This record gives sequence, structure tokens and C-alpha cells, in this order.
Amino acid sequence: MKRSTIRLAICLSFFVGTSCKQNQPQTANTLIENATWWKEAIVYQIYPRSFKDSDGDGIGDLKGIIEKLDYIKSLGVTAVWLNPIYTSPNADNGYDVSDYRDIMAEFGTMEDFDNMLEGMHQRDIKLVMDIVVNHSSDEHEWFKQSRSSRDNPYRNYYHWWPAEKGKPPYRYSLFDAKGDAWQYDSITDAFYLHYFAKQQPDLNWSNPKVRQEVYDIMKFWAEKGVDGFRLDAFQFAAKDTTYPKFPDGFEKDFIQYYAMQDGLHSYLKEMNEEVFSKYDVMSVAEGAGRNFEDAHNLVDADRKELNMAYAFEGVDIPKYEGYDLSTMKEIFTKWDQEFAKEGWLSIFLANHDQARMVSRWGNDDPKFRSASTKLLNTFMLSMRGTPYCYYGDELGMTNIDFDSISQYQDIAAINGYQKALSEGEDMELFMEKLNFSSRDNGRTPMQWNETENAGFTSGTPWLPVNENYIDINVDEENSNPKSVLNHFKKMAELRKQNPILIYGSYELVEPEHPTIYAYTRNLDGKLVLVLLNFSEEKSEITLDKKWGNHTVLINNYSGLDYIDKSIKLMPYQAVILNID
Repeated sequence: MKRSTIRLAICLSFFVGTSCKQNQPQTANTLIENATWWKEAIVYQIYPRSFKDSDGDGIGDLKGIIEKLDYIKSLGVTAVWLNPIYTSPNADNGYDVSDYRDIMAEFGTMEDFDNMLEGMHQRDIKLVMDIVVNHSSDEHEWFKQSRSSRDNPYRNYYHWWPAEKGKPPYRYSLFDAKGDAWQYDSITDAFYLHYFAKQQPDLNWSNPKVRQEVYDIMKFWAEKGVDGFRLDAFQFAAKDTTYPKFPDGFEKDFIQYYAMQDGLHSYLKEMNEEVFSKYDVMSVAEGAGRNFEDAHNLVDADRKELNMAYAFEGVDIPKYEGYDLSTMKEIFTKWDQEFAKEGWLSIFLANHDQARMVSRWGNDDPKFRSASTKLLNTFMLSMRGTPYCYYGDELGMTNIDFDSISQYQDIAAINGYQKALSEGEDMELFMEKLNFSSRDNGRTPMQWNETENAGFTSGTPWLPVNENYIDINVDEENSNPKSVLNHFKKMAELRKQNPILIYGSYELVEPEHPTIYAYTRNLDGKLVLVLLNFSEEKSEITLDKKWGNHTVLINNYSGLDYIDKSIKLMPYQAVILNID
């Protein structure tokens, strides 16, 4: 989802099953029946601007991705989710699209895209693309026409409020420095609606012409061979165009008023009929609403809407003040239980709208960074659901340390700073929190080697490279058999070779343990036990008789410390045991 540190707690989900039925016990037969590529996928998210620059302009591009396809294949991932690469003025780094059928010049050409897609498919890697259609750019031709006159054929492609009706009912903007989602436009003496930045006017999905435009765009990419679509911020697409007054303070819980409004399900059913049902594509909507009922209504098989739920409640746990492991266990467990019989989840701990995984969830102190990153990757790749691994997290890349707002590129950070300043906030505290949680932390250039700019570019990178690239880079970790990178590869291979880690049931073990997250995966009488010590201290857990004999499937340390019936785990030790 986009945008701002506020957005970190925005919404609750993004991926669940349309083509499978899971309301039966999971036996070998139902495993075969329910098998589908997007359940078994290991998705690698690439922020193209930051991955690899091929021409020295400081901005990652498609040719850079092509250069690194063998590396991507070597990770063991089976799909790539690519953030927007369409033509855009870059008010929100590509999430403000001005041409949905063309490639941003900074990223390359359509020929480059075709070559990249062909290269991925040659390596059995599927491609999932972002579709940003809650809003467009204000430089899109539709909006240029829409704002030109009140009787223009494109006027109703967006949400307008004529000034003679007075000030429109207040709506909250997640990105605007003033927090107001209505922007006055003098050309036609009217206000237009933007839930995000003022350069991102919201499309009017109640207009069937808008919907057909979007379906045609999706068909254009599906015909090229794209394997899936992520619908950015789509839970906000439906609006009550009578614009009723919302209660004071609604912005503190705006998801209740913005998400899943009347009409959204009919739009998705129509989209499914027009696009998804005609192509072998995965469908993902960012955000699944206000509660579990909303999520199931979006993604359950008989709904014929979407494929997978992407739950943000879990990733919203780590805060500036820290987080409680018991809360993590509770949230990930309840989401798994809710979708144990129907639907399918994603598993992720980071993306382009979050700070770095190990800095938020683990411990980025050099003493613990490697072990804690391995632990987090073990968690993601051993849970039920489709794992989404963000570029650089296979290395243990960390937050960068910015000390001035001038260093930030993210519109959410910049506008948030201006808003905090105007409201008289404690700016020192604001900057401390921003330094921890900013989206720019997760967008610094990929660290390839120890040469200048970490091998990302021969020019000046669009965002600074983290100074720790000398120690944290692909070349260094490739050559070290005990590195975070090589552990990630082993874990990806383990998942692919063991269907129990994909389809097996999940059960929490020792839920009250203060430092160890332990759970089992069970399929057709086979059982594995996952032990994760979320602590920089040694922690002990007692194993009762039911675990019987066991063998170690993977371990981020060289051994296990047994004490009678207990196992003592080292700081951030992660172990998966096969129970005989």
C-alpha cells in the first residue's frame, strides 16, 4: 500500500484463493486438488528504481533487472512482484501513472520490458505487476481532459465538487500536508478528490467507462504474458458520491469509512469476469477491508473476485517504541486460523512501504543482524501462505540513518514533516520516529558488491547507499557459506521440497513463552516443529514426549544445545525439526 508512516497501519490484507476449496481436511488427495502455482510461489518484490542501474543515471532500470535475472533465479524464488514501471511524473515514485500502456523513460522501453519478461519466463519466474487504478496522475490525459471543462466527456472519470455548492464535506488525505483530500482547481471553479497526494486524483469507479478503460489496460498486459496483478489501494476505489458528512475525528479510524464501500464487490466481480477468468493470472488487492468478513468476501472461492489476502495487521506490529512477541504470535495465529479452511494468505514482513525488515523485527546491531535476519526469513518461509520477500532482505539490508529532511525523497515523509511543523509537534521526536519508520529506509539501492555505490550505479544514486554495504553485499555473502544470503537459498529450497511447509496446518506451541515463537506444521501425519528465539539472550523451551525423535532440517547456528527434555536456543536461533 502506499504511503506515509500513517499508512503503515492502514489496512488489513492482500491475497486469498478464488480457484481452490479448502474446506476439507488436508489430505494427500486434497493437496493435489488444491495445488496451484500462486500458493506454491516464493515471491521476490523488486523496487525497480533501487535494484540495478544499467546506464549510470543513478536510477535502477529494466536492463538492470535483466542483468540480474540469474541472481534472482539463484535465490530459489519463483515469481517477481514489480513495483510500477509505467510513465509517471514521479510525484509518488511511480504510483501516479500518466500512461498505463507505456514504460517510464528512466526505466527503459517496451522492448526492454518484453526482453525482461521473456528472460523471466525462460527461467521459470513469473511476473506480477502493480495496477494503480484507485487514482491516476494529474498529468494523465484523462485528467487533463476532465479538468478542462465541466461538459468534457472525461469529466465524470474523476470526483468533482462544484465551488458554488460551497466547501465539500471534509475528507482526509493520507499524503497532503494540510490533510485535506479536496483540491481546488480554478479552471472549472471546482474541487477534485484525492485520498493521497494532490497529484493523484481519485478515479470515479461508478462510471462504467472508467471500469472498461481499466479492464482494457489489464488485458493489454495479460496479452503480453504478465502472470498476475496487484491492485494498489483498491479497497478505497468505491465511494459514496453523495459525500455524506463523516463524524469528527474519523481520520483516526478512516479505514472504516474509506474501505470496502458499496459497489466494490460488483466492480471486482466484473473485473474477474472481464479479465481474471480469461487468463491464468494471480489477482491481489492491497487491503482487504475492516475485518475478517471483508477479507473473506473479497477472496473466498465462491465469490469469484480475487485470489489471495495480504494482511497488514501483522506487519503493523513493530513500532518506534518496540513490539511484544506475544502480540506477533496472536496476530499471525488468528489470521492463519481464520483462513485454515477457506482462502489463502500472504506472509510478509517488509515491502516498499515499510522500513527494513531486520531493523523493525529483528536486531540490526552487527552482533545480531545476521542471526536475526536468518530467523525472520525462516519464519516467512515456514509459515502457511505465499511468502513475499523484499529485495535486499535476503542479505539482511538495514535501515539507513538520515539526520535531515532534505535527505528524504518520499512524498509521505516530506509532506508529513510539513504537517508536523505546522501543527507545532516536537520535531526532534518526529525526526527520530521518521528515521526509524520512513519508507525511504526500504528503498535504498541494492547492495551488490563493495565497489563505489555498492555496484548499484556508476553515477550518483537517487537515494544514498547505506554505508554498511562494504559488509552487506551480494558478492561478500555469496562467498560465505554461513551468510544470510546462503541461508535464504537453503530455506527457499527446503520450502519447495517440503509441501508440508506450503499446505500443512499450523498450530502454535507454548503460546505464553516470552521469547520463543514455536509452531508446528502438519500434513498427512507428517509433522515439523519450528523454533524461533526472538531474543538477544539464550532461551530455553521444554519439549514433551509427543515430539518424539527428531532430525534437524535447517538451523541458523551450527548446533543445538540439549538439556534433558529441553532445547536451549542461542540468541535469534531459528531451527526447523522434522518429528519422526
